[in-house]
Amino acid sequence: MSETPEVSRGPLVTPVRVVIALCLLAPFVAMLWVGSYAKVDPAFIGIPFFYWYQMLWVPLSAALTVTAYKLWQRDQRTRGVTAPASGASGASAKGGASE
Repeated sequence: MSETPEVSRGPLVTPVRVVIALCLLAPFVAMLWVGSYAKVDPAFIGIPFFYWYQMLWVPLSAALTVTAYKLWQRDQRTRGVTAPASGASGASAKGGASE
């Protein structure tokens, strides 16, 4: 077997990746720390805080996930990492060569 040399692509922890991690961890921390929102007041249009706080995190989580994804894509482009070509993996995904 031929050995391929390892290519150094820079540090694994970068400021962008820290922001990505924070975007993905924020909803978990917010929802798992129940003591911070286990109360009735302040009510919003008659809905207790406990419920509207959790409902607020649904679109916030989606927005943070999209932000993390876009940052990840940008980080991968700046590092020069490309996705595999669809033609190379297409034959194996369809069950191999047909001829």
